[in-house]
Amino acid sequence: MNAGQVLLVATLALPAAGAAVTALLRGRRAAGVAGTVAAGLALLTSVLLYRAGEWLPEGPAAVVPWHSIQADWAPGLNLQFHIGVDGISYPLVVLTTLLTLLCCGYTWWRGESSTLIAMLLVIEVGILGTFLALDLVLFFVFFEVVLLPMYAVIAIWGGERRRHAARKFVLYTLLGSVLLLVGVFVVTAAAGTADIVALTGGTGLSRTTQLVAFTFFALAFAVKSPLWPLHTWLPDAHTEAPTVGSVILAGVLLKMGTYGLIRIGVGVTPEGAAWAAPVLGTLAVAAILIGALVCLAQTELKRLIAYSSVGHMGFVLLGIATLSAAGIQAALIGNIAHGIITGLLFFLAGAIKERTGTGELTRLGGLRETSPALAGVLGFAAIASLGLPGLAGFWGEMFAVVAAIQRDGAWWTVLGVVAAVGAALTAAYFLRLLRRVSHGPAATAASPPGLARVELAAWSPLIVLALVIGLLPVLVLGMAYDPVTALAAAVSP
Repeated sequence: MNAGQVLLVATLALPAAGAAVTALLRGRRAAGVAGTVAAGLALLTSVLLYRAGEWLPEGPAAVVPWHSIQADWAPGLNLQFHIGVDGISYPLVVLTTLLTLLCCGYTWWRGESSTLIAMLLVIEVGILGTFLALDLVLFFVFFEVVLLPMYAVIAIWGGERRRHAARKFVLYTLLGSVLLLVGVFVVTAAAGTADIVALTGGTGLSRTTQLVAFTFFALAFAVKSPLWPLHTWLPDAHTEAPTVGSVILAGVLLKMGTYGLIRIGVGVTPEGAAWAAPVLGTLAVAAILIGALVCLAQTELKRLIAYSSVGHMGFVLLGIATLSAAGIQAALIGNIAHGIITGLLFFLAGAIKERTGTGELTRLGGLRETSPALAGVLGFAAIASLGLPGLAGFWGEMFAVVAAIQRDGAWWTVLGVVAAVGAALTAAYFLRLLRRVSHGPAATAASPPGLARVELAAWSPLIVLALVIGLLPVLVLGMAYDPVTALAAAVSP
């Protein structure tokens, strides 16, 4: 194996080994150190994957990943253990390893159960495998790995109604899994292969097969993202999950759905994507508007942030639905921006709730007086999430709206204009949040202390990335330009 392939294997193997070691160690401190170190090494190998990509021969950017590994898995069924990374998946891989490291370190600092760190590492394996899989069946397997550990994180370490939220999460996710499995079966039965690289562009699939398969794929990924109206499990899961569970859930787990829609829905069944594009665009704009209106009525901090994800995922879906290079780029950078900013917001929501004992907006207030540093970081995260130019959240929303307006047809213009109105509503509910939490007289007896060093260590990378990507979006968009352009050309409406 060359250096790139070694790093590829290590990125998956390190968190898996870390989870096993963490679960076996009896001492909480030693287990926490082992898990956090494993997460840190996984981040290092994932970052080095970018350099490794430059060592390989050049090839068609839309088909050949930077580097990949392919080995027989089930020869009788023509299944391969095929993983690889390219400009579309790489930013999500790095985001996953970064957020997992921050969550493991945060959990270790708080002295919580080392089992929670082990669960986070198992979830990391499933998410990374999903982003790296280049075989449909392997994609499905990794897609399912996440289910049980995330259920455990919510059900064991969550809030008062944690078991209800965990059951709801499992039921919805299982529904999506069944639909995904049917779609995988339809494609593999028709094409005789599950290799995503070979299937890209709809190779070997009739139009009817693509329409049927895309319907199942779209529904499955809509549940995982989640996209309106299949989103109702998300607010409960976020509200009851522990802080690190909410960060992983919003930061990267939701991206499994939108990534799958790009890589498999658009890539493998392009005719189905073109056929369903107007419906997807309409549902995306509905999600933007409904998510914003619900946020304006929310009275609980974590639920408000959770519903904001519905709207942000609506912008991602709108970009995908345009089937243009600009739209898909909007979806990719929207995914990354949402993971960074919403991960930060959930860290902050957890800190506020721990200090004040409540997440109810009516019982919060005066944070800028009692804890100005915490109020300042919350203000930064809020304006980043509402899409202020110069911060990461701006590019995904702006590109999605522009891509919709550039599509031929009056309906797409209407969708773009309405989405822009939804962006304005996003600003309204985040400004309302800041007014309720940061301004006015203190509404609670508790006086939040200053920021702990470990909180600064966990939040600083996200703050820096939100600013750097906002100023230099080419860091994300540049590496994905060639594969996205080729993908859009294959499915041009």
